[in-house]
Amino acid sequence: MVHARTTTRSAIDVSGCAAAGPLQEKMGTPRGVLLAARALVVTAVLAMAAAAAAEYVRPPPGRIILTEHAEPAAHPQQVHVSAVGAKHMRVSWVTDDKRTQSVVEYGRASRNYTATATGEHTSYRYFLYSSGKIHHVKIGPLEPGTVYYYRCGMAGKEFSLRTPPAALPIELALVGDLGQTEWTASTLAHAGEKDYDMLLVPGDLAYADAQQPLWDSFGRFVQRHASRRPWMVTQGNHEVEAAPLPPAPGVPPPFAAYGARWPAPHEESGSPSNLYYSFDAAGGAVHVVMLGSYAPFGAGSDQYRWLARDLAGVDRRATPWLVALLHAPWYNTNAAHQGEGEAMREAMERLLFEARVDVVFAGHVHAYERFTRVYNNEANPCGPVYITIGDGGNREGLAFE
Repeated sequence: MVHARTTTRSAIDVSGCAAAGPLQEKMGTPRGVLLAARALVVTAVLAMAAAAAAEYVRPPPGRIILTEHAEPAAHPQQVHVSAVGAKHMRVSWVTDDKRTQSVVEYGRASRNYTATATGEHTSYRYFLYSSGKIHHVKIGPLEPGTVYYYRCGMAGKEFSLRTPPAALPIELALVGDLGQTEWTASTLAHAGEKDYDMLLVPGDLAYADAQQPLWDSFGRFVQRHASRRPWMVTQGNHEVEAAPLPPAPGVPPPFAAYGARWPAPHEESGSPSNLYYSFDAAGGAVHVVMLGSYAPFGAGSDQYRWLARDLAGVDRRATPWLVALLHAPWYNTNAAHQGEGEAMREAMERLLFEARVDVVFAGHVHAYERFTRVYNNEANPCGPVYITIGDGGNREGLAFE
């Protein structure tokens, strides 16, 4: 997990290339590094940060924690929130009772709900599995940096959330390859101590791998955190869940669970797909691009054309921070997953380079690694910094080589 705090200074000189020496490698400070002084503080707080001590040995992967729902069928479960534009949030939850309304009551004082919003619902089947009723309700307009109390479906307990700030500074927590293990619980507890404003996930959430009840368990597992702050996610390979059968009636399409449970604000950013999108934070001072490693990305693809339009629309004088997330890293010296992001890098790297993206976060490789600024496999002061953050706590363990 990486915790980032952006302030008012940009990492780049928008008149040309990067400022001299920004975001340079300072590997002598293993617990946390100051990058681009007065611009961005990135603190690595992985459980493996103590690996700087030669005697430290990371224990094996923690056991999977299966989280049950013990409340009535009409009560909300798997509650999580996400940002939709500058002034709205999407509240998502699941009920076993299919008659429950897709409605959210909310207000600034506990149990004093001054507004109500009605949304939509969906469900899906995955062979013999049938999901509960999945609700999505957009609430707002909301004030920035404000705590709101809300109740889902007019039943069950009250939740609270805090909206992100309207200007810098903003604090982002980033963690890849989460899963639902003892290590995941430790990672999320550690993130919670930082009182972040948003959490960004570059793929691999539940590790359900076609075992659909694990999606339900994951939603309940992360609810304590995901109901309080917006979680913005993109897909990883474990979200694909493509059935080993040709397309036919009754055969679930790829991303069936992911698309139904974790909708993204893709339409707001002009994206035609839930698998890639962008959003602004801190009043537009930060622009975050969420790319899809498992959606077509070639020069003629919808994703490529969308990305080119999206980046062309960013005014770096008004938006000093430009951040990208994807799942399969484009730069990786670990033995695990070598070359799996190369085709996407060859197709899209120039777009990010020309837009002067500041930093690219990836998961997939279950380790931490940070590069200096790079472009086309060479150090380049105009390129992004690439950071791998793929050890959120998944059941597969670390990539050691």
